[in-house]
Amino acid sequence: MANDVVEDHPYLPGGLIPLDQWKTPETSVQKTIRGAFRDILDQLRAGISPEEQAFQSLDDLPMLSGDRLKAFAPEPDAALLAQVMVDQFDQLHRDGASHREVNIVVAPPFSGVPEALRCLSRRVLTPPDNLLMTEQDAGAWWDEQLSGGDWVIPELADFWLRHAAGLNLLRELFARIALDHAGNGMVGCSSWCWQFWRQYSPELSLAPYTLAPLTGEQLTRWLDYLASGDGEQQVTARMTRDGLYVLPAPQQDSDLKYSSFTQDLATLARGNRGVALAIWQRTLRARPEKDDEDTGKEVVRLAGSRCWVAPLDQISLPSVPASAGRQPSHILHALLLHDGLNAERLALVTGMQKQDIALTLDRLIRAELVGRDQASDVYRATPLGYPSVRKNLQARGYPVDGF
Repeated sequence: MANDVVEDHPYLPGGLIPLDQWKTPETSVQKTIRGAFRDILDQLRAGISPEEQAFQSLDDLPMLSGDRLKAFAPEPDAALLAQVMVDQFDQLHRDGASHREVNIVVAPPFSGVPEALRCLSRRVLTPPDNLLMTEQDAGAWWDEQLSGGDWVIPELADFWLRHAAGLNLLRELFARIALDHAGNGMVGCSSWCWQFWRQYSPELSLAPYTLAPLTGEQLTRWLDYLASGDGEQQVTARMTRDGLYVLPAPQQDSDLKYSSFTQDLATLARGNRGVALAIWQRTLRARPEKDDEDTGKEVVRLAGSRCWVAPLDQISLPSVPASAGRQPSHILHALLLHDGLNAERLALVTGMQKQDIALTLDRLIRAELVGRDQASDVYRATPLGYPSVRKNLQARGYPVDGF
């Protein structure tokens, strides 16, 4: 039987795995207790103002910003992630684990897959301005798009609308991929988009892969790899409260005492690297609560740069107010299904009045649950708000993704 899990790489810990093998990271006992307490706090905060629902730091320590923040928590290199994914798909094909001409990567929001796929040296297919097509028009459009050699679709969610006339482009593409009539391509697909289409068309399979979820150990390695510049410099990150280590990644012969922070962060982010990185960036501090010398502890100085990490219970992430009614949830669900929409298309897929959409978006933006891309005028959920958004949608009975 062919091996369907490829060799690990520090930029993609756990590698690419079949979609049905994905599972959430394990939860520490401490995190379980804190999670229950956080849920109680969320309920108590139901009636507070949008500004108070936004991110808050509950300590008075200076946060890292500017160049120092970029040094310790830089944004991932999309081109490197793209190359790693291509190499791993090549390995899967050589091992006989993948046979399709079109490789599909399904991933939760903020995983960096669309940004990575745009870096490939392939034709990037972009959606037409009008997504409301007849079956005949959709077939003709794909005939033209797929005839020019190797291609890539960075985000499949851009090619449809949840509307009676907005489904034909993807219905036609899925049929061609299933019959290997689409040429040689690579597709990135939001997990929320994929969930909708799996529910809409239960026979849809296409053997997609996904990025392995980051466990606490893998998250430590990944954050260390980002900050160290592929080992070019050593970085140290310790907890502000007790001085336990978070970075560098533990070595077998190390006597350093480590915190469970990354395991708890991996659980909070559900293994999602983009969400974990956004929270990580907000926890970094310039100094601890007390210096080692002040506490009388023996000081171990490691070479390289150093920063400090606030405990997760010292930050308050954006939250969806329980008293907000269904309109915010309806809009948030639509944004996730389509990986972002402008106000006009939001009205089309939700059936809501434009005035109501504008007022609700304003509240969601002030609560840091939604952000607006100035260039495209597209609204999207934020990585910091995503954990609360997903939990809210699930609690209200909306179909959620499997991540």
